[in-house]
Amino acid sequence: MKSSNTAWEQDKNYIFWCPKCNIPLLEEECGICHEKGAQIELSLPGDVRFSSQHERKIINSLMLEFFGSNSLAGKFVLLNKIPGEDKTDEILVDGIRFGVLRFDMKELTFKLDLMIEGASALINSGILSKLVKVSSGGRHLSGKNIEGSEVIECSEDIRKGDTVLVIARNLSGFGISYRDSFELKNPGQALKIKKIGSQEVSFLPGNPSMDEIIRANAPHMKRLVRDAVNTIRGIANQKEFRDSPVYVSFSGGKDSLTTLDLTRSAVKKPIKVFFANTGIEFPETVEFVRRFCSENSIELIEVETKEAFWENLPSFGPPAKDFRWCCKVCKLAPINTVIEECTRGGGKCLTIDGKRKYESFTRSRIAPKEENPFIPGQVSVFPIRDWRAIEVWLYIYYRKLEFNPLYELGFERVGCWLCPAELSAEYYRVRELHPELFGRWNDYLLTWAKEHGVADNFIEHGFWRWKVLPPKMIRLAEELKISTALKGKKEEFGIVVTGGVSPCKTGGYTMEGKVSGLTLDEAQNIANILGDNVLSEDLGVLLVKTKGSSVKIFSSGHISVNAPDEKEALSLFENAAKQLIRVKKCTKCGVCLKVCPVDAIVIEPQLKISKECTRCGKCTESCVVVKYFDRLLPGFRKRA
Repeated sequence: MKSSNTAWEQDKNYIFWCPKCNIPLLEEECGICHEKGAQIELSLPGDVRFSSQHERKIINSLMLEFFGSNSLAGKFVLLNKIPGEDKTDEILVDGIRFGVLRFDMKELTFKLDLMIEGASALINSGILSKLVKVSSGGRHLSGKNIEGSEVIECSEDIRKGDTVLVIARNLSGFGISYRDSFELKNPGQALKIKKIGSQEVSFLPGNPSMDEIIRANAPHMKRLVRDAVNTIRGIANQKEFRDSPVYVSFSGGKDSLTTLDLTRSAVKKPIKVFFANTGIEFPETVEFVRRFCSENSIELIEVETKEAFWENLPSFGPPAKDFRWCCKVCKLAPINTVIEECTRGGGKCLTIDGKRKYESFTRSRIAPKEENPFIPGQVSVFPIRDWRAIEVWLYIYYRKLEFNPLYELGFERVGCWLCPAELSAEYYRVRELHPELFGRWNDYLLTWAKEHGVADNFIEHGFWRWKVLPPKMIRLAEELKISTALKGKKEEFGIVVTGGVSPCKTGGYTMEGKVSGLTLDEAQNIANILGDNVLSEDLGVLLVKTKGSSVKIFSSGHISVNAPDEKEALSLFENAAKQLIRVKKCTKCGVCLKVCPVDAIVIEPQLKISKECTRCGKCTESCVVVKYFDRLLPGFRKRA
């Protein structure tokens, strides 16, 4: 979110709102009344969406709790995801940036924070709850403390710490009360004004139907759909794919559902659907995928891994946002096995995928079409890569497609029910919907926490979801006084040969091993000395290609070498091991800097070799870590 020049920042991060029809617009002109809408700026990435039934229920409850009235009832509420500790969304209603709905990681509950437009709209709607009038004036009041002597009147329902609506002469805004109502006028600080201004903002009349919203945005959506269909059709009709079936990656989520429906409209040839049933999918997702494909006569290739997650859990421990070994074990490896079968003998596999660049920073630069470097012959196409969530939902509603019920139950994304990438707000929703599933996982996490010397609140507040805590979680731990230091030392670096050199069924020879105590980012830092390389965060694998050979290093720690003959396989595996231990145990002595003829090496803050490397080997020969390779990895040669 903090980086500059991303694909997000190059887009139009705004929407429009028709004041006459009270309808959100994706382009300036309303498709119903043809008037121009007001532009509303969105915080990055701008992936605005319709609120779900569950989210509206939460907002309605908070409005009643804090203001004794629900001015948003019956209105179309849009949510725009913004940076925060956990689930954090801007609330847009009637063309107003009303406030922020967020999940508080300290109290583990939802909070509603007003924005100045929302406060002004509430005041102009005649709301009398949580209202304070003060005698002060001037724009300088924002951020200022107000004395009790300046309070003219206040409602009787204010408690210490409440968000209050503030009127200051011709200004309106909101603040935080330091006292209960009956004490507000006493001497001393009474409240702090957060934001205040002279803008006049009011709710718009009328509550449009979804059909009206679809009609108002029809011209925009028709262009999007036409472009997506033409993209799919154009590639599917190319000579290399003309005789091949079209595959769609179907997760049961909204994006893949839209992609599947677009593909069915675009091509007349047979369509097959891949679905990775990881064994830890939501029951609702599995049922939905099977039913949708059955009712629409779509061939479903369901790849089941059943207990693979639980079987590998003792070896790897809890997955994390920065250690998603589970994706490789439970999803990507099984699906790739199926695709490899499709491409065996030089065949082609065209896969239509619903990835969108607004979903994450990692995907913000996704290309329209990609050839899989790990599976020759597979080509993936991303026809909705530029779509925002609201556009996906407008398509689903227009087409009247059945969708996964989890979305209306409070899940912004649909994935494995215990995924570390899941928001804590969604994680605790699992506890409400599937207490038996939540209980199994939570019991494991509490046992794991005890074994590693951290308290139960380490699990309760979601710290298990990272191997290396980001700054926001470090600050949270400090505020909550939660120790995040796991008992015992970090896993030492090591390489174990798990399979000697052996013939590979796809040609050449392979050698397998297990690397511990090393991240893929660290491995990529040294990869240029081995060969041309590419890192796929989605697949969790680093691929290095040399002349006629390759090395694959997976986030799970698995390392695989493929080479034309036994000798080359062994040599390449040993060289890879030397380079990996080199990047892990670099002493920063600087000798390699002096011998590199092209200045391709830096050692601060950590060893990294750039693409300028000519692979002359001089730095390897001079490295003290490589010199003592056999001592650092005792018995490696013997096992190899």
